[in-house]
Amino acid sequence: MATADQIVNAAVELGEQKSWEAVRLHDVATALGITLDDVRAHFREKEDIVDAWFERADSAMLRVAQAPNFCYLTPRQRLHRLIMAWLGSLYPYRRTTRQMIYGKLEPGHIHIQVPGLMHISRTVQWMREAAGRDATYFRRALEETGLTTIYLTAFIHWMNDNSAGAIRTSRFLDGCLAMAENLDRAIFTARRAGEGEGSEKAPQGT
Repeated sequence: MATADQIVNAAVELGEQKSWEAVRLHDVATALGITLDDVRAHFREKEDIVDAWFERADSAMLRVAQAPNFCYLTPRQRLHRLIMAWLGSLYPYRRTTRQMIYGKLEPGHIHIQVPGLMHISRTVQWMREAAGRDATYFRRALEETGLTTIYLTAFIHWMNDNSAGAIRTSRFLDGCLAMAENLDRAIFTARRAGEGEGSEKAPQGT
């Protein structure tokens, strides 16, 4: 019986040959010489293959964090490398990946859009873990929102980037991360300054 990875590979290859919309699970089974029940043993539906495809990108991203020099990078460099690794793992099949995303966005697909949003949230959480981000409370919430926005914006940019090695996406992402870094610094430097002034003006206890 074929492995889950082989099923994903076959499905994505078929998507490249025609379109993701046109791929059927019986096509995947035929391509691998297995039965539909063999496919069902790993995936309950076609959308589960899409989830597995993006799980691969998550794994590729986390492997980057294991590099010996990763810990010496700045926080911004870490996030840039992680996001570009996530995108880079999908690059050879960008056309099919784009079609997967468009399929999720079709009206009436709430049943796959909600799990999709949850997957985005999980990816961002692993991204923060891999980058060593340790903000708490309000700063953590703001960071998560900002990083999710940057990640999704870079993803959309990447889907239509025909430059070699997605260099335009890389530059776009670096600009977004630089802007977020400056905003974070401005907000929390001002906040600390305000807290300091408040403590100086506080009445002394008797």
